[in-house]
Amino acid sequence: MAPKVRNSIRLQAKKWPKLTILWTMLLILTTGLFLLLGLKIFSIPINTEGDSPIELSRRKTSESFIDVLEMRGKQWAEIISWEPRAIVYHNFLSKEECDHLISLAKPHMKKSTVIDSKTGKSVDSRVRTSSGMFLSRGQDQIVQAIEKRIADFTFIPVENGESLQILHYEIGQKYEPHYDFFLDDFNTRHGGQRTATVLMYLSDVEEGGETVFPSAKANFSSVPWWNDLSKCGKQGLSLKPKMGDALLFWSTTPDASLDPSSLHGSCPVIKGNKWSATKWMHLLEYKL
Repeated sequence: MAPKVRNSIRLQAKKWPKLTILWTMLLILTTGLFLLLGLKIFSIPINTEGDSPIELSRRKTSESFIDVLEMRGKQWAEIISWEPRAIVYHNFLSKEECDHLISLAKPHMKKSTVIDSKTGKSVDSRVRTSSGMFLSRGQDQIVQAIEKRIADFTFIPVENGESLQILHYEIGQKYEPHYDFFLDDFNTRHGGQRTATVLMYLSDVEEGGETVFPSAKANFSSVPWWNDLSKCGKQGLSLKPKMGDALLFWSTTPDASLDPSSLHGSCPVIKGNKWSATKWMHLLEYKL
């Protein structure tokens, strides 16, 4: 072997250990950086001076979304009935969101009414004894975020939803079993039939206040919380209010026919207070 070739091999052999050391150090530093970032001990500074307003808005929305997810805790969906179709989304709202909705509603609460099927007007009724009020659609950023989340949950566009209704039930107050769909033409002029309801519980209730489906096709006593239900709650398939949970149930079948098994009511509160928020979703864009 020529002397030049031998010298070249020796030089390459000397260089390789140095490269190995450099790569090893880089790997250790990178791993350490990821650990610091994961533990939130260190964060990468972001220069936002040159960002457009849209980019800043997107970043802020993304960070807010992550914060809300962390506040809400673990989320999961649970099917409780097929007739009617009913699903519970656990931890749909954070405690902060529940408190915010209540604070918006409190100064404006009035005795709840029902809709007259002949005139389409709201009238007093002994079947509904709660108090309530309607927020404006998209009233603030928190309301907008909740309405978007409802649209994602139901796969129904935001514009098909009515305004959020906030309800408050004190001891003894209730809402007798009823349907959310309409049996008249007057109330379907603005967006077609009500097809789905999202009922969000804004507070826990010590006793009573269950949402009951007396016509559901199910084994009522098979639910794990059967022994915790009130006498009213045992008259059908029932769900106990839990702060942050959302109950989605459909007033129509998959072919858009009215579903008689969607009959539901709110049991009287026996102990404590019940706060809830209701969003009714229509088949078409709701214009009013």
